[in-house]
Amino acid sequence: MSVQDRVTSFFDRGGTERTLEEKEELLGYALILPSILLVSIIILYPLAYNVYLSFHEVPLAPGKSALFVGTQHYADLLSDPAFWEALYNTVVFTFFSDLLATAGGLFAALLLNRAFRGRRLVRGLMLLPYVAPIIAVAFAWRWMLDPLFGIVPFILNNIFNLNLGTIDLLGNSDSAIWTVIIFDAWRYFPFAFLMLIARVQAIPEEMYEAARIDGASRFAQFKDITLPELKYILATVFLLRWIWNFNKFADVWLLTREVETLPIFTYQTAFANFELGLGAAISMVLFVFLISFVLIYVNTVLEW
Repeated sequence: MSVQDRVTSFFDRGGTERTLEEKEELLGYALILPSILLVSIIILYPLAYNVYLSFHEVPLAPGKSALFVGTQHYADLLSDPAFWEALYNTVVFTFFSDLLATAGGLFAALLLNRAFRGRRLVRGLMLLPYVAPIIAVAFAWRWMLDPLFGIVPFILNNIFNLNLGTIDLLGNSDSAIWTVIIFDAWRYFPFAFLMLIARVQAIPEEMYEAARIDGASRFAQFKDITLPELKYILATVFLLRWIWNFNKFADVWLLTREVETLPIFTYQTAFANFELGLGAAISMVLFVFLISFVLIYVNTVLEW
């Protein structure tokens, strides 16, 4: 039996041949079934198990089963000042790092859209912060910002003669969060640059020529032509970076211990304090908060 005959017999039912539309429908289900199974295994099952854990007290002793506690973990979170502080740090870090990275990518895209000698080389070098290993760049920044041996305190105190004394940007909780924000914006602005440069190049030059003939300034051209043309790609970049930064762990954890965001708070609760049920509840709050933001953002900003 040929392969075609086998496929035909597979889609036939009880000796009655199916219509072409029914065969195409079954074929579609058969093609997406592996993806559905994969998503179920690596996403849906862990999510469902995490929901289960958030309503239980999970003992670490072998042989003991989880104890159902209802919404106790969620009630504990709402009354815990550390949780609200972690949520505040997460929102501040995510918003400002996302905003600065997107603005930096837009500035770089507009700057490198012009033709000049060595433009390809500069575009390639622009990607270095994004492609470099996170552990390498994080420890490089920690060395540069070291209050005793770092080059940044040396430049501020000895070259610019600011006489600021001991500058510990990563050891002070007030300055550490802004340092992490600047680090994250520097590291990920190339992503926004990559997304925006193609769209910037696709804007018709005739639009700018007509604006210049009408006497429009550069700022007016940027406000009335460039930004409207880049609106949806800017909104998409901001949304993607928001999702990734809201769940960011490694960048913050490797750079400083003075900034506690929700992912770090979840890690310390679940794996340092061994409160697995409470850690699962924190991750569920993070998930619900993030999903709610995405749905509102997509509906209002992207207008999908």
